[in-house]
Amino acid sequence: MRVVLLGPPGAGKGTQAQIIAGKLGVPAISTGDIFRANVSGQTELGRKAKVFMDAGDLVPDEITVAMVKDRLAEADAVGGFLLDGFPRTIAQAEQLRESLQELGHGLDRVLELVVDEEELVRRLSGRRMLVDGQMVQRDDDKPETVRHRLEVYREQTAPLSGFYEGEGLLARIDAIGSVEEVTSRALRALGADGDGEAGQPAAV
Repeated sequence: MRVVLLGPPGAGKGTQAQIIAGKLGVPAISTGDIFRANVSGQTELGRKAKVFMDAGDLVPDEITVAMVKDRLAEADAVGGFLLDGFPRTIAQAEQLRESLQELGHGLDRVLELVVDEEELVRRLSGRRMLVDGQMVQRDDDKPETVRHRLEVYREQTAPLSGFYEGEGLLARIDAIGSVEEVTSRALRALGADGDGEAGQPAAV
């Protein structure tokens, strides 16, 4: 199966991506991993991306999409994948569709993890890390910063929900509950049982 996982910061995408991909027997692919691999491997795309990253600028879509396309063409992703963190905009979604068509594929399903904003703020602002023997809050986990991150998500990435709904690919998943409960809902939406056998997606 070829799946895209959407959801705001704090929805549990990273955790669910690894578990769901494992159940499906496909690689979980994040843009962060792709960027690190290209930059550390000093690929041509990695060198181009690093120029923008070192300047503190966003990496242009064409470079990001090219990196993702190269990754999806690798042997372990031929039979399917789960994309986490990409696409982030409708423009990227359209470019992803074109890239997959060139590879002879299309998306099977887009899962959107849905969590109430107040719960997201509670989750993220409740995180702490150990510094010099004391548990402290990171600056980007302060409530006002969290709300700004969610606002950016709403403006830039949330429209993907409507885009993929229009494509008939979207399944919204209630991401409140235990990790196991959320995973179970996601697998049902994919029409997959616990052993990763995929059938027809469940009605949602």
